[in-house]
Amino acid sequence: MKFIGTRGTEEKKSFSQAILNPAAPKGGLYSPESLPSIDEEFITKYTDYKSLAKAVLKKFEIDISDESLDKALKLYDKFDTKDVVPVEKIEDDLFIAELWHGPTRAFKDMALQPFGSVLSDLAKEKNENYLILAATSGDTGPATLETFRDKENIKVACMYPENGTSDVQRLQMVTIDAKNEKVIGVKGNFDDTQNTLKKLLNSETFKNTLKEKDIKLSAANSVNFGRIIFQTIYHIWGYAKLLQNNEIKFGEKIDIIVPSGNFGNALGGYYAKKMGLPIDKIVIASNINNVLTEWVNSGVYDLTTKHLIKTASPAMDILKSSNVERVLFDKFGAVRTAELMESLEKNGKYSLTDDEVAKIKEDFIATSCSDEEGFEYIKEYAKKGYIMDTHTATAIKAYKTLNSQNKQVAYSTAEWTKFAPSLYRALIEDKQVHDKEALEVISQKYNVSIPNMVKELFEKEITQKTVVSKEEIEKEIINFL
Repeated sequence: MKFIGTRGTEEKKSFSQAILNPAAPKGGLYSPESLPSIDEEFITKYTDYKSLAKAVLKKFEIDISDESLDKALKLYDKFDTKDVVPVEKIEDDLFIAELWHGPTRAFKDMALQPFGSVLSDLAKEKNENYLILAATSGDTGPATLETFRDKENIKVACMYPENGTSDVQRLQMVTIDAKNEKVIGVKGNFDDTQNTLKKLLNSETFKNTLKEKDIKLSAANSVNFGRIIFQTIYHIWGYAKLLQNNEIKFGEKIDIIVPSGNFGNALGGYYAKKMGLPIDKIVIASNINNVLTEWVNSGVYDLTTKHLIKTASPAMDILKSSNVERVLFDKFGAVRTAELMESLEKNGKYSLTDDEVAKIKEDFIATSCSDEEGFEYIKEYAKKGYIMDTHTATAIKAYKTLNSQNKQVAYSTAEWTKFAPSLYRALIEDKQVHDKEALEVISQKYNVSIPNMVKELFEKEITQKTVVSKEEIEKEIINFL
């Protein structure tokens, strides 16, 4: 399978080329030229996650050896459940796919654990040195640092917004003690860090500086299709689990509800649907930074009237969602995508035509959820014995208000421990407390355990203390190298 740029290019890349060098021509992203198809026989054949994952990857005909794939997928053995992604029934027609059972307790482990292994193997195989850039709103950073820790031929520069993550997320990054990794706090928000990442990926000056040091450039964010391919798998798994549990019959359509920030998780569901998975609607669940809700409902993507609002679901505090571009490309082609993205970059907005909006609505519907609404849903389900984090609560709002006739799979993107102070506000008392206190109180009151990897964070030494303005990021990275 070949990959092509979303803004137009004659050049086609292999999977390994696209993940090692993810900056596509004209500032675009690499997307698959076509998608494989899956049918009933395929979806029902595999009853364990690793076997399904390898089969999906083989369907994409990627140029990665079986040995490397097996090594990468073996990392799912580090997850704390044999299923890798448990699918819990919490209503007759609602199922929660828990994507957070990996080492950093968030859904980014699903893709970054195997992706990091594959990319590291490629670098070693080619005897090339790579700098991996990561911009994070809280979960990509810890997962990236974990997967590339002490890897040969790899250095990592991870940027996070100062005061824009939970304490647990921040501690997972700033306590990292690996000589090949640099963590940079940024005086700004996630969009500042992501814009810097994209700028550096497309900067010939920066690339030339790296070239002098014999270092090539790649990225761990979902601008890299290596992330997206692994995020497609668990959508297929969710449907397969409902079949295995006799909750649906094959061909019965379901909705998937995806808490959405940078849109990579939703894009994985979109690709799974196009491959043949019986999905009716992909429900985009946003917080009050609801640029995606407006885009789905009206076709208008307008950043000029918005400023980023800090919420209790900070991983979704994003206004510029990178992976929307891949949907535009798939729906409307490279010329129109380039036109729309140029308008977004120059004017801060674009508008789809009525016909284009109708095409988006064939697959997507969207809603948004305030912190207060989310807290009420957290409280409601805690009384029933299910503890969810603030991002998952936005998916519950979508379930409760959109009144679908289909059975629905909602994605839980993080364990509650990542956002314990917000859970404290929802479940105990509406006041600000530190993560450690919140964790202990909730654990005792609701009889839920705190994983050791979270408990240990509070005793670790802070090793990464750099905080700079966005203008200083490039200099910090070069000094690190």
